[in-house]
Amino acid sequence: MFSGIVEATGKITGIKRYQQNIDFTVSCPFGAELTIDQSVAHNGVCLTVVRQTPEGYVVTAMQETLNRSNLGLLNIGDEVNLERSMKPDSLLDGHIVQGHVDQTGTCTKIEDADGSTYYTIEYDPSQGNITVEKGSVAVNGVSLTVCNSENGKFRVAIIPYTYELTNFHNIKVGDKVNLEFDIIGKYIQKIAAAYLKK
Repeated sequence: MFSGIVEATGKITGIKRYQQNIDFTVSCPFGAELTIDQSVAHNGVCLTVVRQTPEGYVVTAMQETLNRSNLGLLNIGDEVNLERSMKPDSLLDGHIVQGHVDQTGTCTKIEDADGSTYYTIEYDPSQGNITVEKGSVAVNGVSLTVCNSENGKFRVAIIPYTYELTNFHNIKVGDKVNLEFDIIGKYIQKIAAAYLKK
């Protein structure tokens, strides 16, 4: 379980493909503190530390993860948002983020907001995911508040602190981002759909 409050960014220092899996080697400020079997969110994707290396640690992404996220697009040197899992006594500063990416979206517009930055994200609504005005969404693992919610499209505002601390400063128009929609909204939507079928 995560909160969507990114601790730091890490750099991809190694990529090894085998069968349908990819091992990513990551370097980050807290790499030496991690232990094998620990969960870390990478651009919002929960992955398990499987090995420690002199330059950091290694995680494995399977094909299902690669299909649903932008991890398969990563290259050596790319920056990823990182968050260790919450402790039971942690403050929930963001929102409940599971680390299970629902689908990717595409950044279609970046606008200056006189100090902050607006990002417009479009996604395929046929997968059943929705946003609501002032609701929560995780974009590349960052807990954000939705504004201008439309079918298959929403906008988020990024303050300078978040822009600098996360990999939002690298996102360009046309880039793919990982989306995890609000878990409460997903449950309500599924219950409502089942009820309407009756």
